[in-house]
Amino acid sequence: MSHARPWRPGDPLFLALVTAAGLAVVALAAAMGWVLLDEARTPLETFGFLGFLTGTTWNPVTGVFGTWPFLIGTLITSVAALALSLVPAVAVAIWSAEYAPRWLAAIVDTFVDLLAAVPSVVLGIWGIFVLAPWLRDTVYLPVYLTLVRPPEWAEPLAAVVPDAVVRALGTPQPYNMVTFTLVLALMIVPFTAALARDALRSVPVEQREAMHALGATRWEVIRRTVVPYARGGIVAGAILAFGRAIGETMAAAMLIGNSNKLPFTLFGPAATMPSVIVNEFREAVESLHYESLVAVGFYLFVVSLLVNLFAAWLQRRLTVGSRGS
Repeated sequence: MSHARPWRPGDPLFLALVTAAGLAVVALAAAMGWVLLDEARTPLETFGFLGFLTGTTWNPVTGVFGTWPFLIGTLITSVAALALSLVPAVAVAIWSAEYAPRWLAAIVDTFVDLLAAVPSVVLGIWGIFVLAPWLRDTVYLPVYLTLVRPPEWAEPLAAVVPDAVVRALGTPQPYNMVTFTLVLALMIVPFTAALARDALRSVPVEQREAMHALGATRWEVIRRTVVPYARGGIVAGAILAFGRAIGETMAAAMLIGNSNKLPFTLFGPAATMPSVIVNEFREAVESLHYESLVAVGFYLFVVSLLVNLFAAWLQRRLTVGSRGS
């Protein structure tokens, strides 16, 4: 004899709530994109969708706006910061997850997490008063003078350095692309390190034991088993750090020098999409200037969205056990 199960509203109600929450997030993101696009309609119609993106002139006085210098500055600094931070971050994660004693790993993990919580404006102040003057006096000026006005001992070196390299370095400024990139790399290390550390610790112990049983050394176990198994989490952390670098605002405005003219140089000022928004938004009295800054924000929104979608796709492709791995 069968008994009918009593109807309980809990499961359908919970399903409805989580579905509504998920759809609300998607709707909010779509609404943000639509509002930015609607506010930026005038410059996009005036200069064209691609024309505004690829325009190299940003001049509020003449009313000509192009976001290409800021897009280039954003991509160069973000990619360079990711390249500088990736190896140290993964090394810290491997050391914490595989080599360090538990008590020491807990201390290091705490400091890594605290570094991620430091406000960017604090790191920007540190960069202004400590890092930028030190780099100017010990790196930028000596390198520039060695190549441009070489002393007698450096003349053979300066003779073989191409002029294009000297032009790429530029005239040394305390606030420039290199200074900001170094601070940005320091800022994103904790994001990659934290996710990579958690991914390494989630590798089943059976994977390690199987390799040890085959006579592998500890480093071979890490290189051939642990890291490949955790590669999805490592890549996810790297892409998350890249997205964080793209959207960095205060440190960029404080350290990059804020120049909107191409070509940028390593020791000279540059600009990013977030930095031009935060520097000029309060001064945008003309409607076209204001709407052009909103258009820059719309392109930044699109770039960030594409980076996150690519991260999700790449993580699924690289995660062990997923379809296609």
